[in-house]
Amino acid sequence: MQYTTSPDASAQLGLEPLVLLPGMMCDARVFAPQIEALSAYLPVTVAPLLGGDRIEAIAAHILNMLPERFALAGLSMGGIIALEILRRAPDRVSRLCLMDTTPLAETPAQAAEREPMIVAARTGRLEEMLAKALPADCLAPGPGRLEVLNTVRQMGMHLGSDLFVAQSRALQRRMDQQGVARRCHVPTLILCGEYDRLTPVKRHEFLAGLIPHAELEVISGAGHLPVLEQPEAVNRALLYWLSRAPDAAHQA
Repeated sequence: MQYTTSPDASAQLGLEPLVLLPGMMCDARVFAPQIEALSAYLPVTVAPLLGGDRIEAIAAHILNMLPERFALAGLSMGGIIALEILRRAPDRVSRLCLMDTTPLAETPAQAAEREPMIVAARTGRLEEMLAKALPADCLAPGPGRLEVLNTVRQMGMHLGSDLFVAQSRALQRRMDQQGVARRCHVPTLILCGEYDRLTPVKRHEFLAGLIPHAELEVISGAGHLPVLEQPEAVNRALLYWLSRAPDAAHQA
């Protein structure tokens, strides 16, 4: 999709602030290009994924810090939290963007695979587990891959092993959110990188099909972290999403 949003069009952006939810073991650095580009037009907040070892507890903790109404964009684990926030407070979310994420619960096999990673992180092997959680081939090939992986490693090491364990437990125990997606009636953008192997394009096609009138954008030249891999394309997509007026179908 080609976006035509210009600086003049930004005057039409909604008045609600934008809340960004990062991925697992990521902080505001993962959204640095979006903060720089979008904060010229509206308030931008990055909410850390703290508050416990269950998705419900993290969402409740975040909701207590947020304004009465806001646009919500979540990346990877942040997208899972975003769906839980939507479930808990649908009237507070003015629009929704889900990036490189899934509405599905983990299978028993997927949940079991996290156990040795949790043990390893607790026993001094956090850096190794961060690399295992985001393999290099989940990002787009090219010279920028190493820089993105280094940024992810720095964020994860800064956040520490206790948070790795808590977030891993939360992902293990998460609920299926397909029903929440079907009940979403706000302007929604589903965004993913073409090379994402953790949550492939087909998963996002499925997710977009659950949400009435959702728009799907596949970012070329990006994998699981398009916000860092192809920031200009992501920023254009987000500006277009933020400028969309809710129509009758969304408000039904």
